[in-house]
Amino acid sequence: MNQRLPFLMANAAPANIRAVEQPLQKGVAACFLAGACTYLNMYATQPLLPLLQRLFHASELEVSLTVSATILGVALAAPIVGLIAESIGRKKVIVPCLYALAVPTLLAATSRNLGELVLWRFMQGLLVPGVVAVIIAYIGEEFAGPHVGRAMSAYVTGTVLGGFGGRYMSGLISNRLRWQDAFLCIALVDLLGATVLLRSLPSPQHFARTRDWRQSRAGMLEHLHNGRLLAVFGMAFSILFAHVGVFTYVNFHLGRPPYNLNPEQLGMVFLVYLLGLAVTPFSGRLLDRFGLRRTALLAFALSAGGLLLTLASQLWLIIAGLALFSSGVFSFQAAGTVQTGVIAGRARSTAAGLYLTFYYVGGSLGGLVTDWPWLSGGWRACVYVLLCMTGMALLMGFLSSAAGNVRMARPISHKG
Repeated sequence: MNQRLPFLMANAAPANIRAVEQPLQKGVAACFLAGACTYLNMYATQPLLPLLQRLFHASELEVSLTVSATILGVALAAPIVGLIAESIGRKKVIVPCLYALAVPTLLAATSRNLGELVLWRFMQGLLVPGVVAVIIAYIGEEFAGPHVGRAMSAYVTGTVLGGFGGRYMSGLISNRLRWQDAFLCIALVDLLGATVLLRSLPSPQHFARTRDWRQSRAGMLEHLHNGRLLAVFGMAFSILFAHVGVFTYVNFHLGRPPYNLNPEQLGMVFLVYLLGLAVTPFSGRLLDRFGLRRTALLAFALSAGGLLLTLASQLWLIIAGLALFSSGVFSFQAAGTVQTGVIAGRARSTAAGLYLTFYYVGGSLGGLVTDWPWLSGGWRACVYVLLCMTGMALLMGFLSSAAGNVRMARPISHKG
């Protein structure tokens, strides 16, 4: 019997590893799906902007509201959803919000004018934080130590694929059928994704319910007095400002002579997002191993270099520049979301909600404010303004780690 013990232990070890690894893989896959389904909706109108401008006889600023309104809705709802999730749980918010997101998406297809479309896009934004804010808190609680970078990278990779898929789908369908049909297809994906998440998202094991709303408000105030956390929020504000400004107004730039790209071709420009499928997991490993500062430096180098490359006249160089820029944005995003959980420590849904508020306020303003340099100096003026915002993101990233270059693999306490 004693002679067989090493053999039994050797065979039991792989079984134990599989028992741990299978739920981990299932949870990581669910985080990916949540990001992908939600971000299908977020920026779906970007490749349609020149088309909508012609159909509704509107200005660039007016049609850009179909992007900014969604982002503003996210910014307004994020802190409220964070407080709710602290009280009732993570999965109980994530799944219903993804189901509900299909409703304004369907209604957007019924829009008779630009005002109605902007309204339904705003309603979409109000529901998005129920998934994206809460899944960040979910990851911070359910994936400890060395697994947090893996799970967060899967989520961010899902947002990358969803961001590309929503843009490409809307451009392709609008060019071949009607722009309304694009929203019908996205709503169907929302419903299917919510059904899969209902069945596959593991129930939280480390969630600690906050029964007192005053405790949640106190957690929010504590976060707002945390200088390092405010710096992370500043990084989030700056990088999405630049991101939305670039990928909104580049459509007007490429929709004009000498390029004259149609909606389907503009949707294909967002193939550069697929580079993020490689960059984001790599960023997660950098975060786990080297910490925020080195990752932020790499993100800035990619973003700034890519922006400057878009000033070229050749289309392929512009697309290459957009690819580099988006890779830098994905790296910044991975750094910011993980750093939020590391610094907050407790009341993570509230911290994630605040992060998203700053993040999407920046994105909403990026879509609006960039109109001024566009009108005054065209694409070149836009690039210079948005380059300054990426520099601000780098500065905020360094300030957030002023107390030390925090490693992303640092264990996170499970305090809800």
